[in-house]
Parts: sequence; structure tokens; C-alpha cells
Amino acid sequence: MAADTAPARTASARHTFGVYRRSIGAYVRSITEYPADFWVMAVSGTLWQVQLFAFLGILFANVTSIDGWGYHEMLVLAGFLATGWSSTALFWDGIWEVGKMVVQGDLDYRLTRPAPVIVQVGANHVGMQVFGEAALGIAMIAIGWSGAGLGLAEIPVGVFLLACAIVIQAALLTVGNAVNFWMQGRTPIIAFMITELQNESMRFPLTIFPAVVRLALTFALPLAFASFVPVQILTGRLDPWWLVAPPVAAAASAAFAVWLFRMGLRAYDSAGH
Repeated sequence: MAADTAPARTASARHTFGVYRRSIGAYVRSITEYPADFWVMAVSGTLWQVQLFAFLGILFANVTSIDGWGYHEMLVLAGFLATGWSSTALFWDGIWEVGKMVVQGDLDYRLTRPAPVIVQVGANHVGMQVFGEAALGIAMIAIGWSGAGLGLAEIPVGVFLLACAIVIQAALLTVGNAVNFWMQGRTPIIAFMITELQNESMRFPLTIFPAVVRLALTFALPLAFASFVPVQILTGRLDPWWLVAPPVAAAASAAFAVWLFRMGLRAYDSAGH
């Protein structure tokens, strides 16, 4: 039986990826037809990261470290946060439309199409405004990387950990937006709360917060595995066996997000009911 289902699962995975790739490609082509709009959005998206970059520069002009974290290590931390979050906006921004789709009944025709609804929704939009944010995030990682004493040998590990971070953040956004299946509102309040929590807390070392906050942001809402823990692994603050934690957190977060979205689809009864 396993041998019979393996080809079917492979074909299904290829079909799902094909649907996602075509949806993203169509949206990118439509946006790039208007170059001026694209560049305005791309440049505007860098403002927050420029402010963060400047803030770190001013801060470390007056202090030598934050709970043992130096300037370059903080740049890697901030770069992980910016690159992971902006990548989520690039590849999974459509998930923010769940609340509106539930209220307007826009999920109806997606339920009839031969592709996973969650993929159709996630690929429905591309956050073009974060191109600049992603570029600046990568620049912060690069500058901090060399300054923190990291070399070329750590790059594959860093890329792997960044991929895990993107999956975790996409999963948490999916969970935050899937709640709107039951809240029946256009505004994804929970997703906004997760975003704000990450922007305000994860740009600093988690060790400066009380133990209850550290536990909550590590195990209840695994934001720590998207930036703080990976940077600790790269800089040698954590033992090598911690390398298994981010992929486990990513797999668990993704599985929960898919399950919750499916439960939401079961509760969905179209508009006007």
C-alpha cells in the first residue's frame, strides 16, 4: 500500500507546488507592469529597517553590549528577524486575506478548485513592499556576520536556520489569520498581535525578559526559534544539539497551522449565514 501511495503523494505535492508557483508568478507579473508603483513600495518598505539599523548604531554608541550581546551579534539578530519576516510577506502574504474572504464568501470557488485552499489563499498576494526590507535584512546579516567572527563554514547552517525561521513565521501568521474563521471579522486581530509582539520583543535578546516571557515566546508561541535561538546557535551560545530544535519547531508549527486551517474550512459556511 505504501508503495502505491508514494507516487500519488509525489504527484500531489508537485501539483500543489505548481499551483503555488503559477499563482505567485501571475501576481508578480501584474505588479511589475507598473514599475513606478513597484519601486515606491520597495523603497517605502525599507523605512522600518533603516530606523532599526540607526537605532542599533545610536544604542551601541552609548553601551558596549546588551546582556552580553555585542553590536554585530545584534545586527545578525535584527537581520534574521527582518529577512525571515519579509520573506514570509513575499511568499505567503495572501494569508492576510482570510478574514475578508470568510466575510465575503470568497472561499466558495476556491473550495471547488483542484488545489489545497490554503495554498490558493497564501499565494493570492505578494508583499512587494518588502523587497527593500529583505535586502536591508540580508545586509545587516552580512555586516554582523563578519563582525561577529562567523565564517564561510557557517553559511549553510545559517541558510538552513533562516529557512526554518520563514516556515515558523508563515505558520504563526496562518494560525493568527485562521482564527477569523470563527471570529467572523475582516480584521486579523490575532495576526496583528503576533506581528506586533515579534517586532517589539524579538529585536532584543530574549534573556532580558522575565522567565515567564521567555517560556511563552519559546514554547507557547515559538517566535524564539525564528531569530533568537538560531543566532545563539550560530554564535556558539548554545550547544550544537540545539540545531535540531528549529526544524522541529518549524514542522510542529506548520502541522498545527495546516490542521487549524482545515478545521476553519469545516466551520466555514459561506457569506450571509
